[in-house]
Amino acid sequence: MQPSSVFGEAIIIVGTGAAGLMTAHTLLKDGFTNVTLITRDKSVGGTWAKQRVYPGLYINNVHGEYRFSDLAMPQPIGSSELGGRLSGIDMCRYMENFSRTFLEGKARILVETEVLNIQHIKGSGWEVQTNSVNSDACFSSLQTMRCAKLVLATGGCSNPRIPPQLSNDSAGRANFKGIVVHSSAFATEIDNILTLTNPTARESSKGPMTEVLVIGGGKSSRDIAAKLAQISRRVVVVYDKADPFLAYRKPLPDVIRKSRVLGLLSGHRVLTSGLERFLHQTWIGSRITSWLWRQISNHSFDTFNIPHGSPLRRTHSLFWNIRTSDEGNFRPDNYFALVQTGAIDVVSGTRAMGYTDDGTSVLLSNGDKIACKVVVLATGYSSSWDKIIQPQVASEIGLHPHVPRTKFNDKEWDYYTLAEPPAGDPSNRNWSSSIYRGLVPAKSIGDRDIAIMGSLFTENPGYTFEVCAHWVASYFRGDRMRLPRSVDEAIAECEIQSAWMRARYPNSISWSNESYSGSYDFWSWPQAVDELLEDMYLPSCRSGGNWLTWAFQVIDLKEISTLTEERQVKRDRNAGECFDVL
Repeated sequence: MQPSSVFGEAIIIVGTGAAGLMTAHTLLKDGFTNVTLITRDKSVGGTWAKQRVYPGLYINNVHGEYRFSDLAMPQPIGSSELGGRLSGIDMCRYMENFSRTFLEGKARILVETEVLNIQHIKGSGWEVQTNSVNSDACFSSLQTMRCAKLVLATGGCSNPRIPPQLSNDSAGRANFKGIVVHSSAFATEIDNILTLTNPTARESSKGPMTEVLVIGGGKSSRDIAAKLAQISRRVVVVYDKADPFLAYRKPLPDVIRKSRVLGLLSGHRVLTSGLERFLHQTWIGSRITSWLWRQISNHSFDTFNIPHGSPLRRTHSLFWNIRTSDEGNFRPDNYFALVQTGAIDVVSGTRAMGYTDDGTSVLLSNGDKIACKVVVLATGYSSSWDKIIQPQVASEIGLHPHVPRTKFNDKEWDYYTLAEPPAGDPSNRNWSSSIYRGLVPAKSIGDRDIAIMGSLFTENPGYTFEVCAHWVASYFRGDRMRLPRSVDEAIAECEIQSAWMRARYPNSISWSNESYSGSYDFWSWPQAVDELLEDMYLPSCRSGGNWLTWAFQVIDLKEISTLTEERQVKRDRNAGECFDVL
């Protein structure tokens, strides 16, 4: 039985996005009473904080995939037209409502508070140095807080990744006359962008000067380009290859989109069912699987009538990629539709190399130049930990990737579906993740004083984060769990997982950093969640069904709404029993 003193121990959660809020709620339900959340934003929400969202921003998931079991999520206005998409503003309201309903008066929430440094006090918890900045009153306050347990819920990647040759410093050295904005600051800078640029009639939008150049082929670049095109700014988007996307004339039925079907077609490190083994380990099954992924991809292109040869078809493979946009139904104001009508220009197969000495242009790798007034860098994000955890501390607790102790053959997974992978970066073999299950640094597995939330790549954040939060709560409580029995065993497990990721996503793993290197379970999130439930000795594959229908059963949040109670029942049954706890 866990001593009652543990419930009064201080817990600090860095980050108030979906993962941080759900973790705090779960810990409070478990009986923890001293929970503090910290965010550098003015409000909770993380990616969906009020100051980060803007009209026209839509989430990359169907309705319900970002909600939690304890709070209903209203259908968005115009749901049928949007394919169930919530806007960024809808998500902001949901996160704020969740915080008000479950955390206010129970947890301490520090907004506009920057974490400066985190120190590990071996055997005594953590020191978190912060700087509270009140932007309205223009004052700051330095503070050092102590806690027994720490949750890094910063979302894995939250610091803008800016290529040096495209940075503001490089723009300044080249006397670039325009402004350079990372996509993370687009919401706060949009008024400046609109002031600097001019509305342009579509028929005259092919002039020598582009109003805005957007660099990148991911979801944020598409959202930003669409937003600017909708308000008549001339936009050019540049990328080598873009992220793939899903789209459909009519919403996919729930038995496909909200079941295990896509996860089973994606494959997993461990194939637990005969159907999975048929799909991936037999020749005919692999042909069926490959055909279905091609059909899904081609149907997405056809939804927007994208012709062969269009730069919009220059995308990474849907099967081999971890970053996929789910665009939902056809919409005339969607990025792809706007490109098709000429409202947005796309230049693909090339990269932005830097600023030219004429003070107005960006040089591309194909030798072309694009003159522009504004450059928006939709170039992604880097580790959210580098600036708050010093290398020595990160090494001590095991955050950073390590050189593998064992050389695994990536062909160990004899799946026919993995027989012809795209080229990968050979240097990926030189390192391994050190994050067990994407939730705990392997070196710290026995300490039960640090956890990571929000760093699992998943297509269903709501369901996944909720199960992860229960896993973390059990871990902090010292519950009986299926865990490695030693640090070496935990590290070995991380190395096997990294070998699997190299085999499954050879050209995507290079995008990773230490805060997104623990687990990639995008489409296969149901299998990954099952493993977490089994770690807590709880029933998995909860959507039910028989041998014929189980793969098509709709996965519903009701399945996990009783996890707190189930874990307590399991805890009561284990009371008085003797078992080894790492």
